[in-house]
Amino acid sequence: MLSLVTGASSGIGLQYATSLARDYHSDLLLVSNQQEELDRVAADLAEKYGVQTTAHFADLSLSDAAEQLFAWTKENNFTVDVLINNAGVFFFNPYIETSMKRIELMLHLHVMTVAKLTRLFAEDMAKRSVSFSGPSGRRPVCTPSAKRSMKGYILNMSSMSAWMAVPGIQTYNASKAFIYNFSKSLWYEFKPLGVGITVMAPGAVDTALFGLSPKLRKLAVNLTVSIPPEKLVKRALKKLFKNKKADTPGFLNWLATPLLKHTPDWLLFLTMKYIGKYQK
Repeated sequence: MLSLVTGASSGIGLQYATSLARDYHSDLLLVSNQQEELDRVAADLAEKYGVQTTAHFADLSLSDAAEQLFAWTKENNFTVDVLINNAGVFFFNPYIETSMKRIELMLHLHVMTVAKLTRLFAEDMAKRSVSFSGPSGRRPVCTPSAKRSMKGYILNMSSMSAWMAVPGIQTYNASKAFIYNFSKSLWYEFKPLGVGITVMAPGAVDTALFGLSPKLRKLAVNLTVSIPPEKLVKRALKKLFKNKKADTPGFLNWLATPLLKHTPDWLLFLTMKYIGKYQK
């Protein structure tokens, strides 16, 4: 089995690469725009878990990045069984203070590249004449016989913010809403073709990204509002290989999802007023 992970040099992408190598014994194509870190990760995972790893430097925010990456896999005779569209960026800024370059970067990375990579690799998977059950001598991706007819899997990373109108992350949550609805729609199209499309929409992930104090980070994890990266990835891969359509980890997150669409204006303005109170 060969898995392609974008944004694999750090964070959640690194966790996906690690879990795929350690728990599924998958060979890896690791893609990132951080060359040194990527080379280090590829060498480390190959040594630790005995899998073949290939590091490929690419800026996925470029307009033709998806076509270039797909063409590179074909030129090098790679057959991708699992695609993890994880690469992404996050910034909190009033829209009028956000540069055109940053807006373009986020939209290309979250919308165009995800859409194009999904299109290219899903079509390639669907055209295969044989079903995918993992490499000979290694653990198959899915043990139930019903799942062995699958030809490939694609996981796209959305966010709970897809249902939220939040000032400061207007471009981020809009792009994540695209990923969520796009992926769910494709699940219906590709299931009959033997290609699984799964979208994950987690709430906060327990990283330093949001600048919360250690005490608040621990509280958020205990309340299941935030989820550790390892737990998120373990759950996401299980959902992927069971061909689940979508998932939002955390009971409170799942419970709150319908309410997010109806957040009162006064609460949003209050959030804006105190947004920096608990920052480091």
